[in-house]
Amino acid sequence: MAKTNPFQFLQEVREEGAKIAWPSRKEIIVSTIMVLIMVALASLFFLAVDAVIKWVVDTVIVGI
Repeated sequence: MAKTNPFQFLQEVREEGAKIAWPSRKEIIVSTIMVLIMVALASLFFLAVDAVIKWVVDTVIVGI
């Protein structure tokens, strides 16, 4: 295994970090809003499914 100088390693890490294409502020805001909308939709979906399952279980238990 080749030995690497720690200073050379840090220089290479810095060079690779400079190559990263960071998202713009607008892209971050739009992505965050989309995530929040999807979380809200998933929450409503699971709330509805839970209510239906509760209704079915209550109907079966009361019906017996």
